[in-house]
Amino acid sequence: MDLLVKSVVEGNVQQVVESSKTHLSSGVDPLDIIADGLVAGMNIVGPRFKSGEMYVPEVIMSAKAMSEGMKILKTFLKDDDLPSEGKIVIGTVKGDLHDIGKNLVAILLESSGYKIINLGVDVSPEEFSEAVHEHQPDVIGLSALLTTTMMEMKNTVDYLSEKGLRNNVKIITGGAPVSAAFSREIGADGYASDAGSAIELVQSLLKND
Repeated sequence: MDLLVKSVVEGNVQQVVESSKTHLSSGVDPLDIIADGLVAGMNIVGPRFKSGEMYVPEVIMSAKAMSEGMKILKTFLKDDDLPSEGKIVIGTVKGDLHDIGKNLVAILLESSGYKIINLGVDVSPEEFSEAVHEHQPDVIGLSALLTTTMMEMKNTVDYLSEKGLRNNVKIITGGAPVSAAFSREIGADGYASDAGSAIELVQSLLKND
């Protein structure tokens, strides 16, 4: 399994695909290949990214490699075979079209075992509310990169409160202009300064729930 882990870390898509198929043909359980190969590889990528040893393009390549491996392995699994650490709805708030940071958070959370519903960019409070109704997530992640859209985070928190949904979900925030103080001020449950911190924050919030 070491080669598969190494291939994920290096973002070697072809090698991940070939190694996944080799393990399958050897009779290894697909869930074990996912846990001990694909996820184990991304568990190396996350800390390396946080410490500055890896950069965004490298993380994206690692995530793509993992994703291609997952496509093969999922065909041998039922939908409910894959364990889930929790469900997360994530999106960039209304008026903001930035998504690289938000997508990176989504990638690392998904590789850590969370089911991700990525709503994209320019997401209104109403759309976040609809997603809570539809998906019943454990966490909502709000992203903003513009100071002019930061207050849409507050509008979203307030709207969820008005609809009686606020207490059903943890809300986290992130983005360049956002701070822990601002996050507390608008009534969110936590703030993450980067993708690695987002994983730790989600784990902490759900563990203490």
